[in-house]
Amino acid sequence: MRPFFSSFILCLGLFAWGNANAFRLPTHSPVPGGVAIVELGESTNWLSQPQALFQNKRVLTVLHENQWKAVVGIPLEQPLGKATLSIRNPQQYRLHASSTNASEPKLGQGQFEKAFEVGSKEYAAQYLTVAPKHVELSEANLKRVRKEQPVIRAAFDAFSVTTPLTFEMITPVVGPKSSSFGLRRFFNNQPRRPHSGMDIAAPTGTPVVAPAPGKVIETGDYFFNGKTIFIDHGQGLITMFCHLDSIEVMKGQMVSPGQRVATVGATGRVTGPHLHWSIALNGALVDPALFLAKN
Repeated sequence: MRPFFSSFILCLGLFAWGNANAFRLPTHSPVPGGVAIVELGESTNWLSQPQALFQNKRVLTVLHENQWKAVVGIPLEQPLGKATLSIRNPQQYRLHASSTNASEPKLGQGQFEKAFEVGSKEYAAQYLTVAPKHVELSEANLKRVRKEQPVIRAAFDAFSVTTPLTFEMITPVVGPKSSSFGLRRFFNNQPRRPHSGMDIAAPTGTPVVAPAPGKVIETGDYFFNGKTIFIDHGQGLITMFCHLDSIEVMKGQMVSPGQRVATVGATGRVTGPHLHWSIALNGALVDPALFLAKN
């Protein structure tokens, strides 16, 4: 290979690495339903990529600005105060046995811990009226829901070793937000779990696009969610799109940002056509607004 081309390719590689090391992370918002960015140490302190666990679930770790960082999804039901991240493979951390620095990780049996604080956030309440069959389930519908729940849970808990190509997502459909993440919801005056996604109002048939590169890992038609797509973006970062009118991708298919994957509908438990968009990190449903690209 000619020296010019060798140098050119090397420069391209360094440019790509530099960009990859300087990408924007999700917004740091360590509250229930938010995302905590936890520093694990400078890249030179690690011999390989650290593996982190939160509540016994694998957490996304990424090299960012020469620091290994954990990108932790915090469940809506998370208690306030101190939370603990467990780091596997401490032998990969360059820690002198004689170190007494209090900021250094404390080595234990197969792991060390990093603590972070979870603060409070007040979410508004929303009262909705839906068909009684969606609140007081028949035996047949209850049986269906119980069968579907493990499939949905497995999709949210999926963890692939691929690192996301980006954390900045585009809005999957054009329209006004009709319901925000975290709303305390009451269906026919009966309390239910807080709203676990972002609702975007749009007419039936409006195109829905992939918000970031990824792989379709599950599709289905569920009692509450209606027609649904799950996309894996890497290391436990999962997006879900519900109440679709049509699904235009298949399980196992790779998708790119802006690629049409479905159309808006009113399937499942809904009061009208809209897209319900959820994001999961380490199995925890978090606020999609933290991932939206900033101007």
